[in-house]
Amino acid sequence: MNENDTFDVGETTVHRLGFGAMRLCGDEIIGPPDDEETAREVLQRAVELGVDLVDTADSYGPGVSERLVGEVIGDSDDVLVATKAGLLRNTDGEWLAHGEPDYIRNQVLASLDRLRTGTIDLYQFHRPDPDTPFEDSVQTFAELKDEGLVRQVGLSNVSVEQLETARDHVDVATVQNRYNVADRSEADVLEACEEHGIGFIPWAPIDGDDLDEHGDLLDEIVDDHDATRRQVALAWLLERSDVILPIPGTSDPDHLEANIAASRLSLDDEAVRRLTEAGN
Repeated sequence: MNENDTFDVGETTVHRLGFGAMRLCGDEIIGPPDDEETAREVLQRAVELGVDLVDTADSYGPGVSERLVGEVIGDSDDVLVATKAGLLRNTDGEWLAHGEPDYIRNQVLASLDRLRTGTIDLYQFHRPDPDTPFEDSVQTFAELKDEGLVRQVGLSNVSVEQLETARDHVDVATVQNRYNVADRSEADVLEACEEHGIGFIPWAPIDGDDLDEHGDLLDEIVDDHDATRRQVALAWLLERSDVILPIPGTSDPDHLEANIAASRLSLDDEAVRRLTEAGN
């Protein structure tokens, strides 16, 4: 892990390459994984390799990912644990936005219990709810911060306008929107985060289908840098902006090692330029 490649999330400095704990669940992110011990070992190994930003959510499992993170990391001062609320899973596995204030207040208590901590380091509003006024949901997160239940507040899946609205109610530490080498649709949100010094956490940072879109170009760069497509895509994200905090997730120990190695991959200026222009 590159010691100089860090970002301040509130008052906490973290390495910019983190770990997404969504994949520590069963198929379709429902229920426990087939091998919980391996899931714990992957998470523990990530921390041993220098990862100090771990992202999860109450809806992963539901509750499974948070529980495993709590069992391995607990109330550690060495790892910033980020979780989310505001997204439900129904019996068909659909993701349903739910930002009602009383629900969020209930969920933070459940997350605190599963994560085995007294304060959540970073609590993110998972998705705006069309049936609940956005400001009501955000104000609830602000109140939880004032009450000491969370240290920092983040947003996910928001527009620039929603980000600016939220900033009227609370200091926003991070925004988590989809972004990768092929999907640049949230570039305006990234630009707003850069302007305000807000961490931008790209979800699906190394989506396989998206990598295929620029597969030929990636393969050329792979050959020049003795790396994999995924490593090049992660390294490009780290080069793309100083506020980007990728959180690649995996349940495979070998994939974990390869992902973290991307933080040590130095792309030359020409490779960065070609990948950046490929999305224009």
